[in-house]
Amino acid sequence: MLAQQIFLAIGAPQIILVVVVVLLLFGGKKIPELMRGLGSGIKEFKDASKDDEKLEENKD
Repeated sequence: MLAQQIFLAIGAPQIILVVVVVLLLFGGKKIPELMRGLGSGIKEFKDASKDDEKLEENKD
C-alpha cells in the first residue's frame, strides 16, 4: 500500500528533476547508447524466457 502511495505521489516536477539529473550525469550523447543497451538486454531476456517456456512444454 505504501509503494502505491509513493508511486502516485510522483508528479511532473519529480520526473523533470530525474531527467535533468540523468542528462547531467550521462550527457546527451550517451543516453541513446544506454537506451540501445537497455533495449537489447530486454530483448535477450524475452528470448530467454520464451526458450525456457519451450523447454518446459517439451518436458511434459
